[in-house]
Amino acid sequence: MTRPTQNRHRRPAPRRFVSKLVTGAILVSALASAAGFASAQDGLPELRTNESDITAATRPGRLAIDDPVAVFAYVLGRLPERVRVYPTENYYYFKFVHNGVPYAGNIRLAVAHRDDGVVHFAYGEELSDWNDDPPSRHAALGAAQGVKVERVSRLIYRVSFDAAHGGRSVTFALNDLARHKPPAGLLTADESYIGPVFDESGLRFFLVFNTRLKVFHYLLDETEPVPEGLAGSKDSDRILIGKRTGFAFYRDGTRKVLIGVSGPQSRLNTAFDGPFDQLPENFIEGETLREAIVAADPRTRGKIDRLGHYTDGKSRYLIHPFMPYWDIGDLAVFHRCVTAKSVPPTRRPLCFVIDNDESQRTQPLPRALKRR
Repeated sequence: MTRPTQNRHRRPAPRRFVSKLVTGAILVSALASAAGFASAQDGLPELRTNESDITAATRPGRLAIDDPVAVFAYVLGRLPERVRVYPTENYYYFKFVHNGVPYAGNIRLAVAHRDDGVVHFAYGEELSDWNDDPPSRHAALGAAQGVKVERVSRLIYRVSFDAAHGGRSVTFALNDLARHKPPAGLLTADESYIGPVFDESGLRFFLVFNTRLKVFHYLLDETEPVPEGLAGSKDSDRILIGKRTGFAFYRDGTRKVLIGVSGPQSRLNTAFDGPFDQLPENFIEGETLREAIVAADPRTRGKIDRLGHYTDGKSRYLIHPFMPYWDIGDLAVFHRCVTAKSVPPTRRPLCFVIDNDESQRTQPLPRALKRR
């Protein structure tokens, strides 16, 4: 697999679509509730057992796994009548096991295509340390394939399959964060707000752009309870690491700036690889994002649309200022940067930015420590 940070400007499209592990994913193999266990609705944790995993792995499969239309009909037919799409790039992720092989994929209602009656569907063998370049499939489905996409209301869409494919209809409620704004005092005078990000990890962020230094930051949204426990680093009490996600934050005054994600999770493109692929698509106003990207990287001028997609349709501009770290000690460089006498206060926000080419180094440096 190509890691997202290997290309400074573009992230290869196919892998981003199919290999996510997410909270609330559809584990079609066997749900704990189906075995008679209590569900999370009673306030208790959902229970998953080794027995159910083995049952799923050993069950013979009759699905036409090479046919995207057949697989789409299978997935749609096993969803509830109404589902909620949490991630802000409008991906609904799922998993299943077929003939002993784990698969992962998603249904996506993209801003550019859903009102034209098109839904994107992608799936493939799940990425792992021992299966790092598996095949994947993607299809844009619409009327020609018997699929109907209807806009019910703002951010509510109904996706239906014709009678030949089971006549199934599912309503997708996209995550409405339009009124979600950073609280007063969270942003500095140099920062502008791009929009809210709901990552497939379950964490929420505010995507902001520093107009003076021309860099992006993801700030942890703590306006509601954060589904994460944070542990301090031995190198600094300002460095905090998520016990569930592995996301690393730097406590910058009253806010927490995302500075790192687990390198292994990034390599495997899991739900914990960072929020670079969940931009606030539904909530970007006008040219706000494109103008910020062009200011940060003038080489993109004339090459991207207002949502940051390259006009060749193959990829999207990568907003990835955080470090994929392989050891917790790697994160100490951020505190060294913030406290370095060579870094004036006016440049300290650059301590939270790792350039994509830098992230490939054994010991990447924040931009503030690089020679100008």
